[in-house]
Amino acid sequence: QVQLVESGGGLVQAGGSLRLSCAASRNIFSANFMGWYRQAPGKQRELVAGFARGGATNYADSVKGRFTLSRDSAKNTVYLQMNSLKPEDTAVYYCKVNMGLAGSWGQGTQVTVSS
Repeated sequence: QVQLVESGGGLVQAGGSLRLSCAASRNIFSANFMGWYRQAPGKQRELVAGFARGGATNYADSVKGRFTLSRDSAKNTVYLQMNSLKPEDTAVYYCKVNMGLAGSWGQGTQVTVSS
């Protein structure tokens, strides 16, 4: 199983930016899914952005045009660039990678956007 470590969360004012990183313990080039989810207090975990191998990148409607998912295969790292942040983006953000039938989650990183 792949170990994932997220970083880059923090406190930012509305309109600001953050970049989240998800470092994998081994090569994830052949992963069939890589992406980010988030969970706000009292809400279900939701997909923010993800790409499936051989497919397009999908974004939640609420973040389209503001968030960008990218990866660096050489560093086994997935990134989430978040711009024009809003208070409703406040949540714990989790990285997810699926290798074959096995899925791995990171420990989560808190993002707090103040108004």
